[in-house]
Amino acid sequence: MSSERWVLQLCHGYDAPFDDVARQWRVLFDETDYRVMTVFLTGKANPDVESLVGSDKTLFWEYRSKDIKGLKRKQIRELRALHEEYKFEFAICHRYKPTFIACHLPQVQVYGVAHAYGVFQSFWRKVFTYRHQKKLTLFGVSNAIRDNIRSALPWFPSEKVLTQYNHIDINKYTREQLSRESSRKFLGLPEDKYIIGNVGRLHPDKDQATLLKAFSELKMPDSLLVVVGQGRLERSLKALAYELGVSERVLFLGRVENAWKYFKAFDVFALSSDNEPFGMVLLEAIAAGIPVLSTNGGGAAEIVDENRQFAIGDYRSLAKLIVEMRSAESDQASQKIQSRFTDDGAKCHFRHVLDR
Repeated sequence: MSSERWVLQLCHGYDAPFDDVARQWRVLFDETDYRVMTVFLTGKANPDVESLVGSDKTLFWEYRSKDIKGLKRKQIRELRALHEEYKFEFAICHRYKPTFIACHLPQVQVYGVAHAYGVFQSFWRKVFTYRHQKKLTLFGVSNAIRDNIRSALPWFPSEKVLTQYNHIDINKYTREQLSRESSRKFLGLPEDKYIIGNVGRLHPDKDQATLLKAFSELKMPDSLLVVVGQGRLERSLKALAYELGVSERVLFLGRVENAWKYFKAFDVFALSSDNEPFGMVLLEAIAAGIPVLSTNGGGAAEIVDENRQFAIGDYRSLAKLIVEMRSAESDQASQKIQSRFTDDGAKCHFRHVLDR
């Protein structure tokens, strides 16, 4: 049996962004006497993920997603055996299924982290949280997600539903992001254009249709709209660009590995999402020193300055903001990443939770 103080981090899988999410929560225990074990329920063993997360011990259980449906008895037994050896003091669990599994560990406090809206809307999940409320503390990755949890679980103690923001290693981002010239060269973008950037899945939640409509309103013939990402709406968005008469000035680049490295290619970054749970991409853009614009709903509104927000679906207001950003060149890099969105700031915030 281990005599060290171990924290369990239980993750459904490591598909992006959850590989970096695991890293973000692991660093919260830097400079403490805790050791962190990260367990990925799904996904093949991956040394790159293990290196990124940086835990004291990383396990890949290599289950398939269908293996962790239902009552998850096998995974519970396996985790209990691990607990017998390491005696975890508490568990951090990303998404619902890991939270369900960890709550079956005896005498272990569980921190369940919600990364999306509606996690606790179903009847049986409400029942589960009611039964385990004494050992559960719930976190949202923004105040918007926190409030969504509180709304779904009105009887759950509000003081046990908290916010722990996503955050970035600001030194890594400023060190590894490429210059404007190098980024444009890599992405194949011209040097002499004013480029409006967007990065995200081509999905209804991201609402790139509003961005296309805003772009069509602009009287800026030297501008390009660059959309990085892939998804099921690619065909319909390209059709909309054609219908709006801007298809020749809209570039769909598809998926770009480590897209954050090339954000300096953009003159302005616009996020048109419908109630973004957090908006990690906004931190990446701000780290690149470019102005960011965002809808005023969800977690994104907690990152972006109020005067750079627009109402969901309001493409005319977005177009107006883009024009204002171009004319306010001296103000382009004024927005800074607040301390709560950096690794060091997040550590300080979380220490207060541990000291409660």
